[in-house]
Amino acid sequence: MSKKFPHGWRKVLAGPACALLLAGCPSNELPKARELPPTSQTEPPEPDNPACPGPRDPGRVTLHRLNRAEYDNTVRDLLGDTTRPARDFPADDHGYGFDNNADVLSLGPLLMEKYGAAAEKLAEASWPRVRTCTPDPADPLPCARLILEPFARRAWRRPVTPTEVDRLLAFLPLARAHGEGFDAGMKLALRAVLLSPHFLYRVELDPDPASTAPHPLNAHELASRLSYFLWSSMPDEALLAAADAGTLRNPEELERQVRRMLADPKAEALVDNFAGQWLYTRALDELHPDPHLYPFDDSLREAMRQETRLVFREFLLGDHPAKDLLDANFTYVNDRLARHYGLPPPGTSQMTRVDLSAHPERAGLFGQGSILAVTSHPDRTSPVKRGLWVLEQLLCKAPPPPPPNVEGLPPPVDPSMGIKQRMARHSSDPTCSGCHQLMDPIGYGLENFNPVGAWRQKEEVSGAQVDPSGELPGGVRFKDGVELRTLLESDPGLERCIAQHLLTYGLGRGPTSADACTLDDIASKARTSGGRLSDLILSVIRSEAFTSRGGEAEDTNGEGSR
Repeated sequence: MSKKFPHGWRKVLAGPACALLLAGCPSNELPKARELPPTSQTEPPEPDNPACPGPRDPGRVTLHRLNRAEYDNTVRDLLGDTTRPARDFPADDHGYGFDNNADVLSLGPLLMEKYGAAAEKLAEASWPRVRTCTPDPADPLPCARLILEPFARRAWRRPVTPTEVDRLLAFLPLARAHGEGFDAGMKLALRAVLLSPHFLYRVELDPDPASTAPHPLNAHELASRLSYFLWSSMPDEALLAAADAGTLRNPEELERQVRRMLADPKAEALVDNFAGQWLYTRALDELHPDPHLYPFDDSLREAMRQETRLVFREFLLGDHPAKDLLDANFTYVNDRLARHYGLPPPGTSQMTRVDLSAHPERAGLFGQGSILAVTSHPDRTSPVKRGLWVLEQLLCKAPPPPPPNVEGLPPPVDPSMGIKQRMARHSSDPTCSGCHQLMDPIGYGLENFNPVGAWRQKEEVSGAQVDPSGELPGGVRFKDGVELRTLLESDPGLERCIAQHLLTYGLGRGPTSADACTLDDIASKARTSGGRLSDLILSVIRSEAFTSRGGEAEDTNGEGSR
């Protein structure tokens, strides 16, 4: 296999860390930075739905830099380090709703300097744990090789060649030439491993760099896709062993590994990093409701966050169909959150599973304060934001962005004017009405919940009676949020949309029209298996889009395809 990196990249490395990085990657193998699309272009194109004969195009994934969560989790699992060094790194950009989108994970001089500082600290702190032998003063290289070869294999998530190890061993004579000993040379070698593109990036190589033909990932590339999808971290020894043995591509072994990994505590990363972004609950940290209208504190914020995490975790590990996220008749509350919701307190400050059969208005995602709060304004609800959330996150039917210079909703002339009367302006404006007729009625169905998710019958400021009825496109009417939820749960696009978000997150790229047939297959196969969230995840992982990659032809100016 050619060891050439995917082309279409420009060298962006700068600063003193480069010398160390070069030891782990020859100069002709350095990745180059891809021309990035504008970060505002985060909406996927509407996939067409052609007939689906013949082989599928798995799409191409840009050379994928570890984001901050992945970096922290990787050094935790590689070195036992829990200091979360990536907190000092620049924030990751987002694409298609997630911060692991390869096309926007660029690498600039500031981040490279941060990598250098982190690698130095990590090598210094971890050296006692990494050192597994005592060198012979007359010939320290065998001991050094015994340490560096398995360390680089784990850090680079693939077998390493003798030549690569030899380059790392070159730091020992370099240190000796400067009057330093074995320890200093080995720490330099460890830093080189941690600054190599093979560590900082999830590298997938094309056998023929000039070909655009799709090809299967090799076993170690597939192991990395799998571990960063489910764990936001490096493969463990069991997964690497399956890749080493060549059994990982076997369907039975692949399923066994997926189920093992979902049951592992490290799958909590899927709750935090996938669900936290898909459901918007990460935005709870920036939530600051008007304190004069809606009492809110950090204990309530944290209880709301934990409620959504625990419900999603139960769906991840349990036997519930994924579509029942909209209609789950249970949730998790503590006394603080239960009082806020008007539910009977469970009698503890710990989050406790409670039955919602007597409170159908609270069932499913629509009854959770975390989602209701992050889709509101600080001083009022927003039928637009709530309706758009449902369309984008649950149905993948986002309307186009608003035209330029569109004003927000003005304050009411009449203080008693309710939200529906105020929103009528959008319906009467031809530049706005098309999209708002899709979004607003869905948001009306959630109007019984105030901006912090508490139940209400009247609007706080206007005093107007809440009217949660609405009409969906096609003339389908609903009287309240419960009926709206039932209608949406029966939408055949719900499971397919969840699959689309999982595929986008799992691949680190946005959906394309070529994915339409793949998504249909994923949803259909998962439904046949029971429609659980784990079935959708397994169907994503079994798809050609996940187990293969397309090539990218080099253009004439050497910059790669745009």
